[in-house]
Amino acid sequence: MIRIGSIVWGVRDLPRAVAFWTAALGYRPRYEPDVDWALLEPAEGRGVQLALKLVGSEANPSPRHHLDLYASDQAAEVERLRGLGASEVEWEYEEGADYVVLADPDGNRFCVVEAGEKAGEQAAQQ
Repeated sequence: MIRIGSIVWGVRDLPRAVAFWTAALGYRPRYEPDVDWALLEPAEGRGVQLALKLVGSEANPSPRHHLDLYASDQAAEVERLRGLGASEVEWEYEEGADYVVLADPDGNRFCVVEAGEKAGEQAAQQ
């Protein structure tokens, strides 16, 4: 059996990324962040770790990978994340899209998906 242990996220400003992602996800550093590496884990319960790695390049405007964050109240979460430093990404949404594309303070894109009750169910299972 195999499972995802961590998702590694490239960032340009490690302290800013730690502050954003811990507040955004309710995570905490697993140990004191290094100069170029931080490992974040859910503050309560189990779940996938988010590893932040200092990189020298800017975020790719067309990334091959991104996070889908499931929200029970998408509009409220988008506003909360914007308040933490996320920015809106210009995007052509298809009709009926259930997601909003944002970028973290380093420009890494992620989606906030309207998941309703599924958001809470998945969190309980992790």
